[in-house]
Amino acid sequence: MSAPEPVTAPGGPPPWRRLDPRTLLVHCGWLAAPLGSLALTALATGGRIGTGAWITLAAVAVSFAVVTALGLIRWARTDFRVTHDTLDVRSGLLTRRLRSVPLHRIRTIDLTASPLHRLLGVTVLRAGTAGSADGGGELTLEALSVPEADRLRTALLAHADTGAAGEDPVLARVNWRWLRYAPLTFWVVGGVFVVLGAVYRVLDGIGIEPWKLGFVQRAFREFGASMLWLTVPAVLLAVVALGSAGAVVLYIEGWWNHTLEWADARTLRVRHGLLTTRSVTIERARLRGVLLREPLLLRAGGGATVRAVAGGLGDRDENRRRSALLPPAPRREALRVAGGALRSPFPDPEPTPGTGRAPDTLTRHPRAALRRRRTRGLLFAVLPGTAVLAGLGVAFTPVLLHCAWIYAALTMPAVWWLAHDAYRNLGHGVRGRHLVVRSGTFSRDTLALQREAVIAWTFTTSPFTRRAGLVALTAAVAAGEDGYRIPDVAADRAPAFAAMAAPGILEEFLLRPDEAPQRVPAYGAPGAKQVRKGATEATGWTRWPAVDGVNSPNTKGS
Repeated sequence: MSAPEPVTAPGGPPPWRRLDPRTLLVHCGWLAAPLGSLALTALATGGRIGTGAWITLAAVAVSFAVVTALGLIRWARTDFRVTHDTLDVRSGLLTRRLRSVPLHRIRTIDLTASPLHRLLGVTVLRAGTAGSADGGGELTLEALSVPEADRLRTALLAHADTGAAGEDPVLARVNWRWLRYAPLTFWVVGGVFVVLGAVYRVLDGIGIEPWKLGFVQRAFREFGASMLWLTVPAVLLAVVALGSAGAVVLYIEGWWNHTLEWADARTLRVRHGLLTTRSVTIERARLRGVLLREPLLLRAGGGATVRAVAGGLGDRDENRRRSALLPPAPRREALRVAGGALRSPFPDPEPTPGTGRAPDTLTRHPRAALRRRRTRGLLFAVLPGTAVLAGLGVAFTPVLLHCAWIYAALTMPAVWWLAHDAYRNLGHGVRGRHLVVRSGTFSRDTLALQREAVIAWTFTTSPFTRRAGLVALTAAVAAGEDGYRIPDVAADRAPAFAAMAAPGILEEFLLRPDEAPQRVPAYGAPGAKQVRKGATEATGWTRWPAVDGVNSPNTKGS
């Protein structure tokens, strides 16, 4: 059932419209978990349901009546309309609430449909607005019929320029040959333990203790009595095989029918999903940059993913779900898609072989950054494990003493290699309109961020970084993760780089070589200056060494 098209009375506002009545059925979806739990209990006990189960069933019946009544009231008292300038939503029974958002502030449109929504032919529309990074400025309409949601999305984005997007607006479509990258993600191992944890919680919730099941106890006894040097690798292989199969299934479900395209000259749209479908629309004016992400295993296989850095995508968790532009795919394809989203070639510090492009060299970080990574690896990975095994060996059995030195011998080269890889991946620079930052080893991220999107800089130091002459820069952005960090930059060059990358923020705090150093009052004190486009907190400013003809203030660590 679709809401009728609004008819505007001459000289008057358009009429109010209600949500789809099938919203009431969507609210009943929570019944699946308790009813399924009762069914499993009945199967596990041979049909004998105890007093506790009957109490649970009665509570479910009462809850169903209450939730249904509340859902009916909510549906009856929630309506919306789209005027020429605003999206208005009214809700509430005793306390009526009217939320009115100007259309020009709407940045993203997200249409999400779970399997239950798709079964009922409805979808959820979420309109992200400027300043909705914490989710507070987001408008949600649950639920609308699919045709009505499409029409409403078109109406909300009608204020944008609908000119041509180019000869080929489609940036990417899923290629099922990319399935080979699915096992190179976290889910290849972590997914198995997530599933086992979920099964344990379900069994525990219906009163079944997994450790007391006969087949589980027999499996542990046989495992302990077998040759561990054979069974342990076999178990690991089984975990990897199950994880790989699960990762492939999740890849298919999440990225089915994936399409990334320019819907028009100012609107980027990504659609994907098999059971739960998602369609996210991002206004080009709010697309602040692109992130090329290469997790360690995926990087080893020559793959990468692409994410958008955009405003209006919700809080941190929602941003992670909505910002994905490309699934794990060949790195060359990821670079092409990232460049298409930026409308300019993506700066690649390490080009994929065969592209014919020269490396886009970034500024390297001081060798002190390498020493810091070596030290942290030794302190947090090698020494704790070695000390624990050695202590247990002294207290219980000499076998653990041998395990201690074997652990140290194996982890030392791994830590050394990871530290060098992390240092090799460090780099930053300015390429035209974009600030480019690369860092990470377990997940190597290359960020191309619009310089004009930076609204403030944070200089962070610690006693150790100050001694090493390093500082961490964080660019505050009203989009994506809200802030992007450039770790371990040379302290004597960081202020000049920040001032060059984002002009208009630090200039009033910089001293020219011909200017006499002077003490500037602390921020907030009488006579203190404020940083344009963002506030900088410090206990006082002093002169930094000259950097490329520019001196800069010194901030204490935060």
